Amino acid sequence: MFESLAQLPPDPILGLIAAYKQDPRPNKIDVGVGVYRDENGETPVLQSVKQAEQYLLASETSKAYVGPAGNPEFIAQMKKLILGSGHTALDRLALVQTPGGCGALRVAAELIKRAKAGARIWVSDPTWGNHIPLLGDAGVELVSYPYYNFSRHQICFDEMFSALKHVGKGDLVLFHACCHNPSGADLSQAQWQEITRLAEQQGFVPFIDMAYQGFGEGLDQDAYGIRLMCERLPEVLLAVSCSKNFGLYRERVGALALLSDQPQVASSHFANIVRGIYSMPPSHGASIVATILSDSSLEQQWRVELTQMRERIIAMRQCLVEKMKALGAGPRFAHIAAQQGMFSFLGITPTEVAALREQHAVYMVDTGRVSLAGLNDNNIDAFCSALQAVLIPSGGV
Repeated sequence: MFESLAQLPPDPILGLIAAYKQDPRPNKIDVGVGVYRDENGETPVLQSVKQAEQYLLASETSKAYVGPAGNPEFIAQMKKLILGSGHTALDRLALVQTPGGCGALRVAAELIKRAKAGARIWVSDPTWGNHIPLLGDAGVELVSYPYYNFSRHQICFDEMFSALKHVGKGDLVLFHACCHNPSGADLSQAQWQEITRLAEQQGFVPFIDMAYQGFGEGLDQDAYGIRLMCERLPEVLLAVSCSKNFGLYRERVGALALLSDQPQVASSHFANIVRGIYSMPPSHGASIVATILSDSSLEQQWRVELTQMRERIIAMRQCLVEKMKALGAGPRFAHIAAQQGMFSFLGITPTEVAALREQHAVYMVDTGRVSLAGLNDNNIDAFCSALQAVLIPSGGV
């Protein structure tokens, strides 16, 4: 039977990882993969995470299933992290632990199909590439709305707002809470306010993906749009990941939440959907997060470590812009210093991306999206020199 299946091409990101690993050149640079790296090029285990694991090792007494909903303490702590401990909507928020943000998105798609047949999800153009299969392969129709102007390197808010005026009641609009992937261009607080008013008028449901809370401006600032919409609107759907801000990539820690006047009903559907997909979520990563957030000393240590990660990325953004300006690029890359999170578009062509890879061992995806977390004091000069060398023949600098 299965001989009818044809060979598929590798996922662009996973294929890039494989090609990078196979490259024998000693000074190769990876600015394609979406994981945080420190000044030594490593993806470290946070000290707060290590201490939480030591506590769990000493205190954990069972490896029995935690149940489809997940770790109860994780659920309680994540609600407060997302909305803030004093938010008026906390009691209306149903939340389920999921295997990462990807698990949250897929469970959300199944919930949407149950709630309204034919409901569409509007996604930004561009958006994170995995949004499309995670939601679309579940059978939900996807529609795009304009978001990023590649020539100006900024949000095309007027075009975006005009498009969203055509979104009707019963449809959902997927927003990035902060650190937009792949562009790094985030909505301002004033723009969040305008979109919230539009959602009130049009009746569409915001569906917010928050994969990078704390990597933009700070934990509270990055959740501004979510907290505003949960204060003003009757329904908001949220997918959250702990991969980046806790450094728990391989532990698969995430959550799906729904703001509703019937949170118990939502929770019952969460559990039922989960039971039919993966049955139970993994426990270890969620226990780490719950341990950190429920201990004031560990939480403070984690906040310090998160601040250090954020500030290092900001420093690399500024350093890249300054070094490229010194190499004669002028203001071409100035937008990078104004954007947030791990990613930005360099504004280069697939041909130039290929030249960087083939001639200089610099790896990134064909769109020219660069992960600033892949840069450090040891490789940024080589990166900038390679970029200059590739752009000069094409008249780019």
